This record gives sequence, C-alpha cells and structure tokens, in this order.
Amino acid sequence: MAASCSLIWFLLCVAIAVGLPDHSHHSHHIAASHDYRDALTKSILFFEGQRSGKLPPNQRLQWRRDSGLSDGSEMNVDLVGGYYDAGDNVKFGFPMAFTATMLSWSVIEFGGMMKTEIQHAREAIRWATDYLLKATADANVIYVQVGDANRDHSCWERPEDMDTPRTVLKIDGNNPGSDVAAETAAALAAASIVFRRSDPIYSRLLRKRAIQVFAFADKYRGPYSNGLKSFVCPFYCSYSGYQDELLWGAAWLHKATRNPAYLNYIQTNGQTLGADESDNTFGWDNKHVGARILLSKAFLIQNLKSLHDYKGHADSFICSLIPGTSFSQTQYTPGGLLYKMSDSNMQYVTSTSFLLLTYAKYLTFSSKVVTCGGVTVTPKKLRSIAKQQVDYLLGDNPLKMSYMVGYGQRYPERIHHRGSSLPSVSEHPQRIPCSAGFAALTSPAPNPNVLVGAVIGGPDAEDRFPDQRTDYSQSEPATYINAPLVGALAYLAHSSGEL
Repeated sequence: MAASCSLIWFLLCVAIAVGLPDHSHHSHHIAASHDYRDALTKSILFFEGQRSGKLPPNQRLQWRRDSGLSDGSEMNVDLVGGYYDAGDNVKFGFPMAFTATMLSWSVIEFGGMMKTEIQHAREAIRWATDYLLKATADANVIYVQVGDANRDHSCWERPEDMDTPRTVLKIDGNNPGSDVAAETAAALAAASIVFRRSDPIYSRLLRKRAIQVFAFADKYRGPYSNGLKSFVCPFYCSYSGYQDELLWGAAWLHKATRNPAYLNYIQTNGQTLGADESDNTFGWDNKHVGARILLSKAFLIQNLKSLHDYKGHADSFICSLIPGTSFSQTQYTPGGLLYKMSDSNMQYVTSTSFLLLTYAKYLTFSSKVVTCGGVTVTPKKLRSIAKQQVDYLLGDNPLKMSYMVGYGQRYPERIHHRGSSLPSVSEHPQRIPCSAGFAALTSPAPNPNVLVGAVIGGPDAEDRFPDQRTDYSQSEPATYINAPLVGALAYLAHSSGEL
C-alpha cells in the first residue's frame, strides 16, 4: 500500500512541477501564510532609512537625520538628496536609477492593490526622481555619483557624520555612459507614468527629461565604467555593457510617450541590442529580461503584432526558471530559494518574483500560457513559484528566519549598514570619527537602530546565514533588493485578501 501511495504522490508532484491546465486564472485568491500587508508597509518604509539630504517633517524612521547637505558643491551644482544604495554613504547613480525604475514598475502594475501604501510608494519614487532631475538638469552632462567609494569604504561612520570626499562624477559627450544614462531615462519615463494622474505637471517634467536623457544615451555610446573605472569598479561596474539599457530605456519611453519613434527604434535595433540573448539574470546591471517582459506586454495586451518575438524571448526566460524542464538553468538551495550568486543573492529572488507575477498578469489578460518543450506552464504556476520565493524570504526556510529586518519573530540583527550599526545622533550627539566606528563593525552586539523593512543579501547556497555584520555579501541591504519586492508584496497582500 505504501509503495503505491508514494507512487501516486510522485505522479502528483510531477504534475504540479510541470503545471497542470490552469482553469482558475480568473480568481487568483491565495491562502496567506504571511502578513504580506505588514511586509509591504515595511518594504517601503526601508527607503526612508536610505535617504540622503534634508529629511522631511513626515520622516518616519526617526533615528536618521539630515546628511550630505553640501553634495554637488565641489562642481557648483545642487546634488542634495537621493538614496544611499546600501550600507555605505555613497550615492551611486546607476543602481539608484534602477531602483526608481523598479519602484515605478511596482506601482504601475500593482499600485491599484496598495491602498494606503500607494502614497508612501510614490514618495519613495519621488525621493529618487527629484534627485535624478537635478543630476540631469544640464542637457550635455549627467552627474552619476557623489562620494569616493574607496575612501568611503575605509571609514565606518554615520551618514550624518560623513567627512570623506564627496567627489562628483559625471558623464558627457567626451566620456559617455549609455548604460547609466539610459537607465536614468528609464527611471524618469517609468515615474512619469506613476505620476500621470496624481501630479500631471511633475509627470510631464519627468517625461520631457526622459526623452532628453535617452537621446543623450543613444547619441554618445559607451559604458560609463570605461571612463570612470577607478571610481565605479568593482562596486557598480557595467559588466553587461550598455546595449541592454538602451533597449530597456527605449521600451520605457515607448510606454511613457506612446511615440511610434520608440517602437521603430526597438524594431530597428532590438537584435543588435541583444533582445534574444539568453542572459537570464535581471538586476541593476543587466536589463534584457526586464525589457523582454515589458515589451511582451505591448504584444499581449495592446496587440502590437510587431513585438510578437518578445513573447518568445520572455517565454525562454520563464522556461529557464522552471525546475524539471529540459530548459531549466536555475539553481535552487535545498530549502527552495532561487540561487544565482553568493553576493547579494536576494536581489535576484525579488526581481525574478516580480517578473513572474507581472508576466502571469499579462498572460492571464490575454489567455495565454508558456510552453517549455512539451510542458505547459500556466500563470497560476508562475504565481506559485513567486509566492514560494517571497515566503522563503519572509521566514518559510530551514532557519525559520525572515530576511526582512523587523518582520516576523526572528530576523537579521547585525546587518552590514553603517547608520543602523552605530548609535543614532539622538542617542550620541557627538561626532563618531571615521575609524572609531570600526568597533561597531566587528562588535557581536545587535545593531542599535532597526532598519525596518531592509532585505539583506540572504543565505548561502546551502541555506546557511551567519548574521555577521562583517559579511557584506550576505548581510548588506540594498535599495534594488527592495524595489521589485514592493510590487510582489502588493500583489500577494491583495490576492490573499489582506488589502
């Protein structure tokens, strides 16, 4: 009896793995295993802990104070504001722009499900886009970084005490940076869609600037890490080149402006910009997969026949993720977490979960599925994979630990983050000098300030996590880890009836 039972279970598991026909795509109600609404609130609150500049009266994370108030002054420009990317005090324009694009995409797809959080999500986007508008105010120059990362990393100090050089880096016609410029254009274009109804004047400003910045990116071609190598590498070196950003930027401008010139640009340049390359990693460096999913929407929902191929390109990405198909190229930990690399792996978990839920939405709308060889993969299957990844992040894992700070009973307490690990200005008003802070870096004590909502790099390939502050690859949070998670959590909170 036991043998036949286990055989039945085996067959059922295989059926689930390959995706049985999905007859329920009109009601995607899911059972909530987590308080997704609480996680959504916290995932957006995190961005307030990363703010640079003059903090507003409604700042909720009270342990942070004003910082970087003279940023840009060495070049006589105002570059106050924006976000610190991770646990340090540098403002890197490349990941900041990607963060803004993904926050905006989260709101575009799932903002209708965010209820009271929509306002906070818009504020998080605007904190980035206000800065990006300053950085692109001169039509022939884009300021892409404030701070010397090498000097910054030789200190462990609060942003409020910063005394390392606030070096200003720029790209221009002589020193191009199509990657960072086109990503900035994508961010401005995506945000213009977010603010179209709530603030039409701001939306028009963003759209106009996006057009200008994309033209600059396309005209002066080259990766920004060629000219700025000693400053941006190895931190945010452009490893994938700039072609992916040009395709991604054009896709967002097509969506934001509805100008046929961008559709023409995509049709003419898509192949040379790598539309059908099989690079299946989506993050701050490589945008190909995101561009494929975004352009497939125009085919699936707006019925733009000329973008038919992007459905195929998007499908091949999906097939690379599905365990048990011949196309699968994806590694999972024993506990079931998508595992791409040892350094800040959780960014791929959140970005992939977002793309799965977004593509499931497009497929459902157009009554389509994905075919991986002989295997049919339904929107329902994509949602279940995404939910499983988010649930792992929130605590359904071998360590029973949430990888979002402040969520759940057990979460990382020693994150690699200067402001969180040092006593706050209200607790310790005196300046803490550059090297004095290193005692906090190596201390075994929990961080005194809880950076609520921060999602960190996460466990290793064997589901292990030491919770050590010195281990930046596993313990450091980053804005681009959280940004796509905001959309995924909004969907899960709504579909489980919490919002």
